[in-house]
Amino acid sequence: MSEIKVPAMGESITEGTVSRWMVKEGETVNQGDVLLELETDKVNIEISAEESGVLEKIIRQEGETVEIGETIGTLSAGSGGGSGAPASEPAAAEEKKAATPAPEAPTPTPTAPVAAAPESSDSAKTASPSARKLARERGIELDQVQSKDPIGRVYQDDVKSHNNQAPAPAAPPANKAPAAPSAPAAGSSTYTKPVERQRMSRRRATIAKRLVEAQQTAAMLTTFNEVDMTAIMDVRKRRKDKFKEKHEINLGFMSFFTKAVVGALKKFPTINAEIDGEDVVLKKYYDIGIAVSAKEGLVVPVVRDADRLGFAEIEKSIADLASKARSNTLALSDLQGGTFTITNGGTFGSLLSTPILNTPQVGILGMHKIQLRPVAIDAERMENRPMMYIALSYDHRIIDGSEAVRFLVTVKELLEDPESLLIEG
Repeated sequence: MSEIKVPAMGESITEGTVSRWMVKEGETVNQGDVLLELETDKVNIEISAEESGVLEKIIRQEGETVEIGETIGTLSAGSGGGSGAPASEPAAAEEKKAATPAPEAPTPTPTAPVAAAPESSDSAKTASPSARKLARERGIELDQVQSKDPIGRVYQDDVKSHNNQAPAPAAPPANKAPAAPSAPAAGSSTYTKPVERQRMSRRRATIAKRLVEAQQTAAMLTTFNEVDMTAIMDVRKRRKDKFKEKHEINLGFMSFFTKAVVGALKKFPTINAEIDGEDVVLKKYYDIGIAVSAKEGLVVPVVRDADRLGFAEIEKSIADLASKARSNTLALSDLQGGTFTITNGGTFGSLLSTPILNTPQVGILGMHKIQLRPVAIDAERMENRPMMYIALSYDHRIIDGSEAVRFLVTVKELLEDPESLLIEG
């Protein structure tokens, strides 16, 4: 018999959630068959059978949190007869044994030890495995434990301090007649209004936690500007057909913005850095994260070495990463190590927003909807121009306001003169 363990899944990932088992206990599997899907903070991972045999036992059920290296099931070697009968026979024997009435147990005395709480401590409340274990040992219901985590996840320290949190038992109520139920208001009926409760996916809970952490740990500030998109739209209109014919990809806006960001980061290297304790780590490479909205929440896959890529290579890379994000096939390597992020709320119609930092990065650029607005060309003329507001959120701990403003002005100038991107980008 072999154990099914949670594999190592890359840097910063120490645990996951059992999303679903593809195989039931007693079923036969072949080597390489997918046994279960594991949901992590970043991607979903399939765990396959390392040998052929029968799924003997499922130890960790769907929805439970598991740690790297933890045993979550067992697999017995061999074909198992195909039907899964051998694996089901012990279970049947156990059922028969359970059906036999047990001799009546003596009534416990007051000095008998209190039994540990049943598995109800593994309730719907999200908790770390160590917290669940400690709660079971102490007979504590997890639903009663107060969590210090922003998203409500219970950790071992929360369980340890539960006794200090627990309120004193309430005094028995005095004997008095129960109050009569109040009558419903005229013309109304008593009913419970319908609600639907949905558990957060692991990824959504992680996104929530990281966004709160970013706002609590960084001195975040946002500066704004606007870009006249006339020149870029003119280039795209004139070149899009030949571009697609040659490169088999559409010429979008993201390649222009990526090039402009790289050009500005080269002039202001502190914005392409991160804080490590009391050190500032200046990065001499340009891995640009592109925020993509997927079914389970926002993900930020990374375009590697964007400074070395041409417009077509950037467009192909972004299209490929976006496709993987929406089909939930991103690898961990696609998400790790970005130096700066671009997010485009304009695709959903956002006119203006303040993006939140993708920590440990210290800068993020927000794009928005292109909208025709009257613009003063000179003292005598006004024209309707396609304008876009852009926003730079930055960590004020290492980036001065003047530096952030000049960075955003540089992005604006490069976008309004697209030919300069061939030189500056």
